[in-house]
Amino acid sequence: MAKQSHTDQRQVLLTHIGGIPFHWGSRTHVMGVVNVTPDSFSGDGVGDDVASAVGLALRMQEEGADLVDVGAESTRRYNDREGAVPVGVDEELRRVLPVVERLCRELSVPVSVDTYKPQVARRCLEAGAHMINDVWGVRTDTGMSEVVAEFGVPVVLMHNRDGNVYSDLLAEVTGSLGAAVERALASGVPRENVIVDPGIGFGKVADQSLEIEGRLAELGRLGQPVLVGPSRKSHLGMVLGGLPAGERLEGTAAAVSLCVAGGADIVRVHDVKEMVRVVRVSDAIVRGWRPDVWSR
Repeated sequence: MAKQSHTDQRQVLLTHIGGIPFHWGSRTHVMGVVNVTPDSFSGDGVGDDVASAVGLALRMQEEGADLVDVGAESTRRYNDREGAVPVGVDEELRRVLPVVERLCRELSVPVSVDTYKPQVARRCLEAGAHMINDVWGVRTDTGMSEVVAEFGVPVVLMHNRDGNVYSDLLAEVTGSLGAAVERALASGVPRENVIVDPGIGFGKVADQSLEIEGRLAELGRLGQPVLVGPSRKSHLGMVLGGLPAGERLEGTAAAVSLCVAGGADIVRVHDVKEMVRVVRVSDAIVRGWRPDVWSR
């Protein structure tokens, strides 16, 4: 029996992603990150090497990933405040489309594409992608919500903003996400296809990211599935005395475990094997999840 927080006013219990049912609240799902960039903040970008990207995704699937998220534009300028150069539509497609095409043929888990550009989303969905992960939360001026509505796929709406000054952090994040949900619904996206993400490290300083992770359960009031991405983020490195991204495994594990306790439905991570183990133990304690072999 799934245990749910008192703040969880869950309206969406089931979403189909790539034909696979995701039963929210029963356990936490793990999304593996595949960065086809030369300048990933986490230090794991594979650049133009399609074979390496596909190999990484296949390994993540073998290690227990429930989904794989492919991104072709670095978020370093949000996470580490270093000037990653924005990527145009043509360059993003050049990087991401060959990988998406291969993954949709070779993976058995759903393929998500991390993009805020509707032109990129459309081409990737035409190539077989199963979900869009929008770091700008389907802003009204892009047409992204119309694209995902047309293709009938789920979309992740992430909170993001220019600047990091808040009068009431959780109220403003939740309010912004609620407005993004309403925009998506008004464009014809079914409620069960809308997933929200508080945007750890995006438009937030370290203390704010930590506060969101500690109060994640409050996002339950939105009634939507919640994705959270604390993996290797800079606030963890700051807590750990300035450790670089590649040395934040234990910090990521702690954050992931507490996000599970706060009601996360999906955790987006780089270290899939280790985080799958963290999630399974956390789910066993928090949600009453048990492995299938338990009853055999």
